[in-house]
Amino acid sequence: MDYFSAVHAFVRAAELQSFSKAAREMAVKTSTISRYVSDLEKDLGIALFNRSTRGLVLTEGGRVFRERAILALDALDDARQATSSLNSTPQGLLRVTMPSAFGRRHVVPHLPAFMTRYPDIDLDLVLTGDTLNMIDAGIDLAIRAGVLSDSSLMARRLAPHRRIVCGSPEYFERNGMPSVPSDLAGHESLRVALPPGDKWFLTRTANSKAALEQTLVELKGRLRGNDSEAVLDLAQAGCGIALLPTWLVGAALREGRLIRALPEWEARAGKAEPAIWAVYPPKKIVSSKVRSFVDFFAEVIGEPPYWEDGLTEHA
Repeated sequence: MDYFSAVHAFVRAAELQSFSKAAREMAVKTSTISRYVSDLEKDLGIALFNRSTRGLVLTEGGRVFRERAILALDALDDARQATSSLNSTPQGLLRVTMPSAFGRRHVVPHLPAFMTRYPDIDLDLVLTGDTLNMIDAGIDLAIRAGVLSDSSLMARRLAPHRRIVCGSPEYFERNGMPSVPSDLAGHESLRVALPPGDKWFLTRTANSKAALEQTLVELKGRLRGNDSEAVLDLAQAGCGIALLPTWLVGAALREGRLIRALPEWEARAGKAEPAIWAVYPPKKIVSSKVRSFVDFFAEVIGEPPYWEDGLTEHA
């Protein structure tokens, strides 16, 4: 007995309540459907249908078998699609949204290499500071930085989203370099869209014994902005101390336009650990174009992320 064909025939006959309708749908003879079901009943040792003038009615055993059979067929179909998709050529239009600053620095520069590797993928980039509704906006993939809110979306972590406390050499010459987190309370702080409490959470990372030491710093300052690049410019101009992501401040640190403060401490704007994420709508099978984009940038970013190379040298 071809068990797969027999189970498929049984499920269709149960849904259509007719051997003849199932036979027409599957382009086989009615006698073939009848034989499949008969063979299953012999194998299982139980009747699957009660026959009546109104058509086929599932027995209790038939109902139980149908429920499990549908799950098995669905799983087999998923396995087939997942395997066959590995050989499909990534192609088509891919709509990707991402934060403007991160996209310009760490996505756009690598796109020539991506498009050379995948010549059949067309890209539509949406660089914005807004968190778009992916379904409504027709977005295939989003790159997001921070802490993800609970949602039905699927996500893959691409990199940590570390922030450091930094300021310009001129600022520290005028105001002194903080040596412990509590010193920050006496400095002019530049904030990026922080919660109303205006607090930084700092965790000591210099050695394993003190790895769990955490402190909370209340901030003060005259400047606040919702754009990280604007806060970066203000920090470089000597307007105060800023808490900025490592992916944004690498060049400024290497070139001496900023100096890292409190290098033994990792800082956050909240208690939850943020990251750089690839986010996409939930589907049984992730399209090859989405998977190709995510895999490519996971490879490019690396672990630890390339933008943190030499970071401790400029602490």
